Amino acid sequence: MNFDAVAQAPTMNGPRILLVIGGGIAAYKACELVRHIRKEGGEVTCVLTEGGSKFVTPMALAALSEKPVYTTLWDLKNEAEMGHIQLSREADLVVVCPATADLLAKMASGIADDLATTMMLATDKPVMAVPAMNVRMWQHAATVRNVQALREAGVDVMEPDEGTMACGEFGPGRLPDPIAIWQRIAWALGLGPVEVAPLPGDMPSRALPEPQEDPLQWQPQFHEPEADLSEGEGQGLGGLSGSMISRGLKKAKKAISFGHHDEDPAATRPVAPSPASSLLVSRKGAARAAPPTDPDAINHLVTGASDFARPEPFDGGVEMVADMGEVHNHRGAGTPEQAFPVEGPLTGRHVLVTAGPTWEPIDPVRYIANRSSGKQGFSIAAAAAEAGARVTLVAGPVHLPTPPGVDRVDVESALEMADAVKNALPADIAVMVAAVADWRTVNTAKEKLKKRGSAPPALLLTENPDILATVAARPDRPPLLIGFAAETDNVLQYAKEKRKRKGADWIIANDVSGDVMGGDANAVHIVTGSDVVSLPEMPKEDVARILVERFADALAQ
Repeated sequence: MNFDAVAQAPTMNGPRILLVIGGGIAAYKACELVRHIRKEGGEVTCVLTEGGSKFVTPMALAALSEKPVYTTLWDLKNEAEMGHIQLSREADLVVVCPATADLLAKMASGIADDLATTMMLATDKPVMAVPAMNVRMWQHAATVRNVQALREAGVDVMEPDEGTMACGEFGPGRLPDPIAIWQRIAWALGLGPVEVAPLPGDMPSRALPEPQEDPLQWQPQFHEPEADLSEGEGQGLGGLSGSMISRGLKKAKKAISFGHHDEDPAATRPVAPSPASSLLVSRKGAARAAPPTDPDAINHLVTGASDFARPEPFDGGVEMVADMGEVHNHRGAGTPEQAFPVEGPLTGRHVLVTAGPTWEPIDPVRYIANRSSGKQGFSIAAAAAEAGARVTLVAGPVHLPTPPGVDRVDVESALEMADAVKNALPADIAVMVAAVADWRTVNTAKEKLKKRGSAPPALLLTENPDILATVAARPDRPPLLIGFAAETDNVLQYAKEKRKRKGADWIIANDVSGDVMGGDANAVHIVTGSDVVSLPEMPKEDVARILVERFADALAQ
């Protein structure tokens, strides 16, 4: 095996992946990952560790990748040409899969005692690790420290799946599905997680998709529903180690042409001037005002079709609706200016907030979801805007009005939310409040699934991207990154573990065993690296204001 073979191999337009295969039972899945990357148009060069060679053979990997497989640092010809340096520079991304506890420890400590670890220490390209190990090994304090150190150094450490281990134990530590790993690779390199190259012979569908072997062929688009004025009362929201750092991410993205272009998933809407100070709109239950005789005296047209018809804004205007005495500004995503400029402790800062649930489609009728209402996230976005921040709110499918001065991006699925978050960065503060679904179906049925006897349909699930951990590993990581933990037991213990595991600065934890999800009150614990502050139960708006004050104080230090 020599490096001339690499130069002679046919070039492709997809990403060039250098795959390091560690010594674990999950190594067999690396073969499927190689096959999937190749199917999507990428090229793979494999580095097989001594432990990895006990589970898969170089011959199998070479046949799947159509490239030589490298196994030793002591190859005379290759190392005469400094082969480990050359290997580390030719890829767009280095992926360690499976990343065993031993490999993670060596990476975090900067140990270079074989080809794989030497190459990773010498690379100037971004590095991604996909852990797989026994649940106790994954949860061990040493592994938690190593993962945290790697994430702080810029390594994208993917969260393992939870399930039954080869040893018979149950818990987190399983290697994610190869499709999910490919999606993470595509997302990290900016290939667009939704627009992945179709399978040979498949034609993409715009309406209802044909069942696809790849779950990325189609994702439903969420359209903001029209608000029901009769239900609007009470919904107002007031006021790696050393050089393993991913230095080449922007260059890698620029070098890749995968047939796709980054697009802003949110259609921008025009921003209108401030509303007339003398705006009069009748309130529900009160006497209805007569239609104005001078259209220029008000910011919308009034039709005579129905007394209860929603006002129609002028072209280029902003729709203003009176609801419980408050004026809500429905703004487009990505608009940098504030509709209602205010001075405050967060003036000049950009705050990114996610809120609500995500819906993962099963068929045209059913979907996987959760009970999140989005109220806490919307309250935090409103409080940050009141504090003078420019706020981007990435909202899942909820029926809540947009807080004044907030740029809103509506999404439906976890993949859409991950893409919207990426497009909204950089930010000074990121508050990941959304209850993102952990799993989605691998295939979305074109037609409604029917009952067939007494057996329910079998749903094959795959892991959704971990948005919080991914943002924590990005080069443009916000200075203050905050995650939320909704737990039903051992709230503080799980929150502390999550903060370290995800690489977040703070975790806001709450007990959702009651009626918190969907309710108007919340009691939270603010978990930082140094202490825990517990707040008593109070309205979610008050929780939001206290949190935003602490955000501002943290940035000011």
